[in-house]
Amino acid sequence: MLPGIGFSELLLLGLAALIIVGPKDLPLMMRRVGQFVGKGRAMAREFQAAFEDIARQSELDELRKEIESLKRDNSMQDAAADLAAVEADINSAVMAQHPQAEAPSRPQPTEPVEVPDDSKLTNQPDTPESVETKKPGDDAA
Repeated sequence: MLPGIGFSELLLLGLAALIIVGPKDLPLMMRRVGQFVGKGRAMAREFQAAFEDIARQSELDELRKEIESLKRDNSMQDAAADLAAVEADINSAVMAQHPQAEAPSRPQPTEPVEVPDDSKLTNQPDTPESVETKKPGDDAA
């Protein structure tokens, strides 16, 4: 039972309660004491659960911080940064050896190509007879 209280002490408390309260009201009083003890235990459980929640939350916060530090200290990111630095060094060394490769060659603009009108095309070869030439006085024809 309770620490420090033996069977003889409990028997003495029960006899005192029977004499003070009386046999008629003793069951009602014991029920109320039981309800009071039950409410006290429920409050203790709630208090303990609140502390456990706080402990879990602090553990979660610590885990979050640890995960964030792992993300920051990720060795893969370090390796990628090292590779990028080596690539930049190689590119600069290649560019120093080949100065014409520094500027990427751009295609030169081309002159527009005139496309002949389809209505003027014929299947006849270009011969002096098939080519019509206008003379300065032929406007009347």
